[in-house]
Amino acid sequence: MTSFEEWLEGVRRMKDYRPEESLPETLVCSSDDAHWLDPAMTGNPARIGVLLGVPARTMELYVQELPPGVAGDLQRHRHESVHYVVAGEGYSEIGPRTVRWVEGDLIYTPPWVWHRHYNDGAATARMLLIENSRLLEALGLNERESAGEISYGELPPAG
Repeated sequence: MTSFEEWLEGVRRMKDYRPEESLPETLVCSSDDAHWLDPAMTGNPARIGVLLGVPARTMELYVQELPPGVAGDLQRHRHESVHYVVAGEGYSEIGPRTVRWVEGDLIYTPPWVWHRHYNDGAATARMLLIENSRLLEALGLNERESAGEISYGELPPAG
């Protein structure tokens, strides 16, 4: 098949697209099935669990847990992210701003902005993290950087 014929086949599939005929087998994923990442690999003291059972093609989903008194690393990435606070309370540094959050809140982090999440509550904070990193990865645009366990105010000036 020539590249033009492949292109035409793709156009035909788009025109006759019937998503109900090709639903993913798994439509419900339990957070109990998370694959927990080693903090030595992530550089993040928070507990991060990847939810690989979700068949999303453009989004990545994680469970993040911050025990009392723990903060994640100061990081930035090219993708957008949203944390849904399932349990707990704390605050986040997102760029020069500090914002408080509690159970039920959504925390939005814009692309390439330094940020860090802190649990200053008495119980473990548990969040569902949704990011569009798979889309950016498919486009060859994803990038992630960590400054370690420092606050935004301790970040060396850009230069």
